[in-house]
Amino acid sequence: MSTVSHLINDPIYGPIEIPKGTIPKVIAHPYFQRLRRIVQLGFTHYVFPGATHTRFSHALGAMHLTQRAIRELRNKGIAISDEEAEALNLAVLLHDLGHAPFSHSSEFVLLDIPHEELSILLMEKLNEDFTGRLDMCLAIFRDEYPKKFLHQLTSGQLDMDRLDYLTRDSFFTGVSEGVVGYKRLLKMLDVHQDQLIFHRKGIYSVEQFLMARRYMYWQVYLHKTVFGASALLTKVIERVRYLISQGIDCKLCEALDFFLERKIGRANFNTHKSDILKFYPSIDDTDIMNMLKNFSSHQDFVLNYLSCCLLRRQLFKVKSLNKPVDSAQLEKLRQEASSVFKISPEETSYLVFCEERSNQAYQLGKEEIQIRSKNGKLRPISEYKEITLNPENIKKYYLCYPKELNSEI
Repeated sequence: MSTVSHLINDPIYGPIEIPKGTIPKVIAHPYFQRLRRIVQLGFTHYVFPGATHTRFSHALGAMHLTQRAIRELRNKGIAISDEEAEALNLAVLLHDLGHAPFSHSSEFVLLDIPHEELSILLMEKLNEDFTGRLDMCLAIFRDEYPKKFLHQLTSGQLDMDRLDYLTRDSFFTGVSEGVVGYKRLLKMLDVHQDQLIFHRKGIYSVEQFLMARRYMYWQVYLHKTVFGASALLTKVIERVRYLISQGIDCKLCEALDFFLERKIGRANFNTHKSDILKFYPSIDDTDIMNMLKNFSSHQDFVLNYLSCCLLRRQLFKVKSLNKPVDSAQLEKLRQEASSVFKISPEETSYLVFCEERSNQAYQLGKEEIQIRSKNGKLRPISEYKEITLNPENIKKYYLCYPKELNSEI
C-alpha cells in the first residue's frame, strides 16, 4: 500500500511526495496556506524580477530535502522511526510559519520578535488543534528531543532550510554563484555519536555550499537596492506609528491596525499572545500592498511620499559603505531634504538615514560542521587548511536618500 498521499510538482526537484498522515492536514491548515501569500525574498524581485517564489514553496522544498536526507541516513544504518521521520518533516515544513509579510523585509518591524519564536507560537497552537500530534515535532524544533542530530537537520550551519533556500533562491534570481550540489551533500551526510557529520570526500561540496551562501548574501540578500526597498517599508511603518500617536487617522484592516497601533516585543509578548494568535495569521503581503496603496494618497506628505516611492519602485539612492557616514555629511543631506521637500528637520530622518548590516558566512565554535576522515576521526571543517573559510563578521553601512537630492557623499 502506498504511503504517499499525493505529489506536488516543483520546478527544481520535480515531484515532491506528501506522505500520508498528519502532514497533508497541516499543509491544508490556514496557518500554512498563508505562506502562499508571503514571498520568500521580500522586495528582491525589484532587482531580480524572477524572485517571486513563496515561503510555501520553500517549506515544501526543505521538507523534500529532509525526506531525501532521512533515506540516506537510513541506508547507512541510522535508526529513524516512521514517527520520528514524520515529526522531523513537520518541524522542517513549519520552520518558517512565523514569517511576517515580505519575509525579512518586515521582520522586527511589525513585531520586535524573531520569526522563529512566532513559528513556535503558531506551532503550539497547531498542536492544540491536532490534539498533541505535533509534540515530537516541537521537541525536535526546540532541540529537546534525545536524538540531537534530528534538530541539526532543522537548524544548523548546513541544514535542510539553508540547502533549499540557496538552491531555490539562486534558481529564481538567476544568480549561478548560489548553486549548490545538494545531491552530493546529501550523499555525504552521516551521523556519528548523535552528531550530524559529512564524509571527508564531500568536503569540497561543503566548501562550495559555504561559498555560495556568502556570495548570495552580498549579491542578493544584502544587495543595496533590495536593502533600500526594505528600508522604505520600515520607514513607512515608523511614520504610521508616529502619526497614530499624534491622533492622525491611519486606519487599515483590523489585523494590521493592531500591530501598527502598538509595539510588541519580548517585554509584552506574553501579554498579547492571544491577540497575536488572532491577528498575525491573517496578515500577509497583500495587506502591505493595500496599505501602501491607501497611504499613497494620504494627507501627510512623508507617508504619502514614502508609500509612492515603494509602490511605484521609485527607490532611494543607496550607497554601500565600509564605515558609518560622517554625521556632518548626514546632516548636510538632511538640510537639503528639508529645503527640497519643504519638511521639518525632524521629518528628514525618514528620508535620509544610514543603517548597518552584517554577514558572517561561517561561525567557529561548538556548532561547526564536522568532517569524518577515512580513519573515522572527526575534525571541524575550519581545521582543514585546503578549505577557504571566512568566519569574519563583515559589516556594511547603507546610506539612503531620495534621488532628488544633489549632494554627493
